[in-house]
Amino acid sequence: QVKLVESGGGSVQAGGSLRLSCTASGLSFDDYAMGWSRQAPGKEREGVSCISRYGFASPADSVKGRFTASRDNAKSTLSLQMNSLKPEDTATYYCATVSSCSSFWSTNPVPAWGQGTLVTVSS
Repeated sequence: QVKLVESGGGSVQAGGSLRLSCTASGLSFDDYAMGWSRQAPGKEREGVSCISRYGFASPADSVKGRFTASRDNAKSTLSLQMNSLKPEDTATYYCATVSSCSSFWSTNPVPAWGQGTLVTVSS
């Protein structure tokens, strides 16, 4: 049974940083690309970043230069380092396994698994 658990969310002031984690179990983690998506209240879910099996990350334009996705295949863990946070980054963040980052970005809505973790950025 595949399970993804997101953690690390919280409340932070604009300009601050948070690091999200996604721990996977029940799958061969390094066989999959991994994606981060988010959904703000009243808005559609959007892709944030995707990282390939080999560690190549492709962030959305809205977070480029501020958010960095990484993965530790030995620990089956995906991370998202979020710096220079803005109020518009407020959302519930989700991770997902995908066959490829091309698939992640071309799927509508972008994939999301688990309960998510809430990030709130105040101005």
